[in-house]
Amino acid sequence: MNQTTKLKHLPLEVPALDTLPRERLVRMYQASLLALDCERVLGKVKLNIVGEVLKSQGTFYQMNHYPKGDVFDKETAAQYYYHAHRGMPGEHGHFHTFMRRAGIPEDRNPVAYDGEVAWPTGKDMVTHLVGISMDKHGFAIGLFATNRWVTGEAWFKAADMIELIDSFDIDHAWPSWPVNRWMGALIHAYRPEVEALLLHRDEVVEQWRQAYPEKDVFEDRELDMTGQLRVSVKKRAAELETLLA
Repeated sequence: MNQTTKLKHLPLEVPALDTLPRERLVRMYQASLLALDCERVLGKVKLNIVGEVLKSQGTFYQMNHYPKGDVFDKETAAQYYYHAHRGMPGEHGHFHTFMRRAGIPEDRNPVAYDGEVAWPTGKDMVTHLVGISMDKHGFAIGLFATNRWVTGEAWFKAADMIELIDSFDIDHAWPSWPVNRWMGALIHAYRPEVEALLLHRDEVVEQWRQAYPEKDVFEDRELDMTGQLRVSVKKRAAELETLLA
């Protein structure tokens, strides 16, 4: 987001872990352990999450999608790719995660839009779930949400997106079984944060729309990232273990 804007700061509010139901904490803990285990098995042979996605992909260019053609599960309709450009401090690159039309309930549709830019429709429709920032060692360091133009998505309201979180799963072995398992596990381990980012995203976009009514808010290049926060899988697992004990 352009730091020169005079818009009111909208805090990103994430519920404290100790306010969440125990059943949810258990699921998050199990997901965090799975993510750690995926990192462990790769680390045993000196591999990591990012390296697995970039293997056999040739020269790494900023903005290109990796692996080529993205990763997509036809059964769950979940999708992701990795690329790099400017990001949070310490970031090597980041994943963008999506759900495609086949994974979205039929009674859920994008928000009304009367702008000039065509949004993806039909089987080509994708909607962005969350971005995952990675460091040079292949570990997750952050989560973030973005404006529509950043990913070229069809924009669904946060409440509809939150319903899709549990459905995100890549259940096949290309380009890497541990990476695909890790991707879903990380999102589920940080579900409260993903929800908070989506809700905050809608608030930021609406405030921007009201402040600049003459602009197409979804295509305004002055608004790119709507919110971000730091993460650590090891820290999340330790926090949840302590709470559940």
